[in-house]
Amino acid sequence: MPSKTVNPDLVTERQKATFNVEEFTTWWNDGEEKKEERRALEKEFLEDPELEDDMPVSYLSHKELYEHGIKKATLVAKKLRELQDQGRTSVDNYTAILGGSIGSAIIKEGNPMGVHFVMFLPTIMGQGTSEQQFEWLSKAWSCNIIGTYAQTELGHGTFIRGLETRADYDPKTEEFVLNTPTLSGYKWWPGGLGLTANYAVVIAQLYSKGQHHGIQPFIVQLRDEDTHMPLPGIDIGDIGTKLGMKSVNNGYLGFKNVRVPRKNMLMKNAQVLPDGTFVKSPSSVLTYGTMVFVRVVIIRDAAYRLAKAATIATRYSAVRRQSPIDPSEPEPQVIDHITQRLKLFPEICKAIIYKVAGDYIWNMYNHVTGDLEKGNLDRLPELHSLACVLKALSSSDTTNGIEVCRMSCGGHGYMDQSAFPTIYGLATAACTYEGENTVLYLQTSRYLLKAWSQALKGEPLVPSVAYLGDVAGKRITDFYFDGSLTDIVRAMEFVAANKIKVAYDHVEQRKAEGMSHEHAANYTGIELTQASAVGFFVL
Repeated sequence: MPSKTVNPDLVTERQKATFNVEEFTTWWNDGEEKKEERRALEKEFLEDPELEDDMPVSYLSHKELYEHGIKKATLVAKKLRELQDQGRTSVDNYTAILGGSIGSAIIKEGNPMGVHFVMFLPTIMGQGTSEQQFEWLSKAWSCNIIGTYAQTELGHGTFIRGLETRADYDPKTEEFVLNTPTLSGYKWWPGGLGLTANYAVVIAQLYSKGQHHGIQPFIVQLRDEDTHMPLPGIDIGDIGTKLGMKSVNNGYLGFKNVRVPRKNMLMKNAQVLPDGTFVKSPSSVLTYGTMVFVRVVIIRDAAYRLAKAATIATRYSAVRRQSPIDPSEPEPQVIDHITQRLKLFPEICKAIIYKVAGDYIWNMYNHVTGDLEKGNLDRLPELHSLACVLKALSSSDTTNGIEVCRMSCGGHGYMDQSAFPTIYGLATAACTYEGENTVLYLQTSRYLLKAWSQALKGEPLVPSVAYLGDVAGKRITDFYFDGSLTDIVRAMEFVAANKIKVAYDHVEQRKAEGMSHEHAANYTGIELTQASAVGFFVL
């Protein structure tokens, strides 16, 4: 018999499944053990009375949303530490609870302490020396201090080399002096900065001995640990309401002669010696390690957000009856309309595809990070480029897919109760934070042009672009197509390679006509972004 609490049409649709639902659930959760672990976490967090909402969050004011979010964030942090004491924390659980599928169900408009756990702590782990990790990680994990990651400025976001915040080294006191030279140099957007954080990893332009040494990360105290009041020279506050992530209290930050001890520069990679001598990092990309990590997390979160939207829309389509196909018959379930399936099924497929891609890039990130610890930087550029393009693709596809799912629910999808406005607000933010998508496509294109040049010379290529060596210099008539899955992939490789070839040829042609490489690339921007969207084959 149908359940008393589940719509009979929904029960019937579930019974029609032609695959083993439990088997699919096991695969989705990466195995039986992780599936059961996840279910236990869902029960522990989602059934905790303290974490339940007493009213819809859309009814709350800006101030109330923050207070609601910080109360829950504090409880979540406490439960996370309890899980750690029980030996039940893993990176997957950690990210799922803080901002993934479980976290977004607990704090629907974003965790005010999310950046503390997802960026502040990982930056110290990835860029701090062992001594710095020992000093800061215990304080941060116990939440004795709350941190954020202050990189983006009002005037500069994706163009990181254009950041204006300065850190001038004073060898007499062995301190860095931080200043915000202009209004456009104010840090703008860091999550938790507005009201919550009392520390930040600040990305600033380093100057020492009269020389500029590029951007470097510094741990800076912003507020008094006891009174929570801003320290001298710190101008800080909340930037106000936003489209989504409404309880995250994004903030602004300016500095006026703020002094920071030399030991507060994170020096795992680059260093400043007591006399001001600068020791260069083995790779400038290492400075962007936190962004690579967050982009990898974004890809995995995108899959869950689209899956959530597709689930809501599919369930609605099963229980909603509308518009008789035959006037002599009763109204059918909306999902019986072929046009509705055309809306929903591709989004379900995309969610699965990005789940697989997210797992791939996550495993690659862990592998490359392990290599970095051994001093092997060979695959770091490949990881960086893949993380850029997959972040851009997943966030834009997810944002568009959620809107398709919302509209497939008719007027009901426009209501706050549908959850679509909240899911959309979280998803679309990822199209611009941690790198605006078009800029990320262009960053990736530089890597692909270099790979194409290597393919033309017959040089060895890394796995994700190795296919270019097979395709370079060949025509479509050189391949026999039999319709198999292998040949479908080969055809896609050929198309992708030729998009890269077109972009490469157009850049070279414009350079031959007298343009600089930079201007030639700008005028070839459309071809470059198109090539980036299809240029990697990783699965």
